[in-house]
Amino acid sequence: MKSIQDVNFAGRKVVMRVDFNVPLHKETREVTDDTRIRAALPSIQKILNDGGSVVLMSHLGRPKEGPEEKYSLRHTLQRFSSLLGREVAFATDCVGAEAFAQSVALQAGQVLLLENVRFYKQEEKGDVAFAEQLAKHGDFYVNDAFGTAHREHASTATMARFFGENKAAGFLMAAELNNADKVIKHAERPFTAIMGGAKVSDKILIIENLLDKVDNLLIGGGMVFTFFKAMGGQIGNSLCEDDKLELALQLIEKAKAKGVNLVLPVDSVVADAFSNEANTKIADNNAIEAGWMGLDLGPKAIAQFTEVIANSKTLLWNGPAGVFEMPKFEAGTKAAAQAIVAATQKGAFSLIGGGDSAAAINQFGLADQVSYVSTGGGALLEYMEGKVLPGVAALS
Repeated sequence: MKSIQDVNFAGRKVVMRVDFNVPLHKETREVTDDTRIRAALPSIQKILNDGGSVVLMSHLGRPKEGPEEKYSLRHTLQRFSSLLGREVAFATDCVGAEAFAQSVALQAGQVLLLENVRFYKQEEKGDVAFAEQLAKHGDFYVNDAFGTAHREHASTATMARFFGENKAAGFLMAAELNNADKVIKHAERPFTAIMGGAKVSDKILIIENLLDKVDNLLIGGGMVFTFFKAMGGQIGNSLCEDDKLELALQLIEKAKAKGVNLVLPVDSVVADAFSNEANTKIADNNAIEAGWMGLDLGPKAIAQFTEVIANSKTLLWNGPAGVFEMPKFEAGTKAAAQAIVAATQKGAFSLIGGGDSAAAINQFGLADQVSYVSTGGGALLEYMEGKVLPGVAALS
C-alpha cells in the first residue's frame, strides 16, 4: 500500500475520501466536535504544499431518502475552512454537470468539498457506475477515511479500481493501521485490554480474538451484568442479554484455559432509575437488589482496574466503564482514563479505540496524554477482529 508520503502531487488533481461525519448541534447545525476534520488536515496540506488541488468527498449521518438539509456537508464548511486557513469551495452535489464543472476549474492550491455522497443510494451499494462518476473528479485517489474503511461503499472502496497505480493511503489511514498493528502484532507485555459498552454481543468477536493476545482483559460497562447473571448473581434491573448467558460462561472458561486474567468489576454504583437525578448507592455486582441497576464502577472495582492498568506495558481501551455521559456516573470511566494516562507517562503504549472511548477521553481533556486516539470505532474493531477492511484492501 502506497502512502501519500511517497508521492509528489505537483500539478495533480486529487480525489480524496475523508471522514467528515462529525456531530452537529441540533438547532444551529454547527460542528460540536471537529476531531475528524482536524485529523484529515495533514494529508490535505501535503497535497496543497506539493502544488496539487483537492476534491474532498465524505458522508454525514444516515440520510434515508436522498438529500436532507440536516445532513448537508455545507454545515461543516465554515469550521473546515477556518481550520485549513483558506477558502474552500462547495459543490451542492457530488456528481452532475455543475459539480464536474467546479472540479475541472480547480487550480493548484484550491480545495473543493462535494456534497454528501450518501445522498445517493448507490454509495452504500458500492455501485460501480456511481463510483466511476465520482472518479472523474480527479486523476489520483487518496483514502484518508479510516472510520469508514470497513465499508465496501462506492467512495471508500469501489472507485479505487479506476485509478490503477494512482492511489494511496493518507497520513491518517496509515497512522491508524500502524498504531493498531503495534497493539495487535507487536504488543509489549503485560498487554491489557479494557472492554466496555452495553452488550457482550457487540464485542464477542474482538473479545475472542483478544483472548489469544492479551495478559489481562478488563470488562466494564453494561455487559458486565450478563457475566454476573450467568454465574448465578442477582443483578436487579441492570442491563442483561439473557440469550448470551451461556456465551458469557464460555468466555470465562476460554480465558481460564488460555491463562488470561479476566477481570470482572466486583462492585458498582447502582441507581433506582436511568437518570442523573436518581438515588444511588454502592452494591456488589452479584447482589444488586430488585429495582436497582448498575451504572458505573464502584470504588473496589476502580481500585481493581487501576492496579492492573498501572502494571501494563500495552493498553487497548474500547468502550466506557459506565454511563459517563451523566456526571453522576462518570467516575469509573474517568478513573480508567486517568490510570491509562499515568501508565502512558511511565512508558506504556496506549491505544484508545474510537467511538465512545474517544468521546470520553476528549470529554476529560486527556486525549493528548495517551499514545493514540483512533478516529474509527467500527473500523478499528473489525481490523482487530482480524477482518480485511475493504477500504484498505482497495489501496493495495
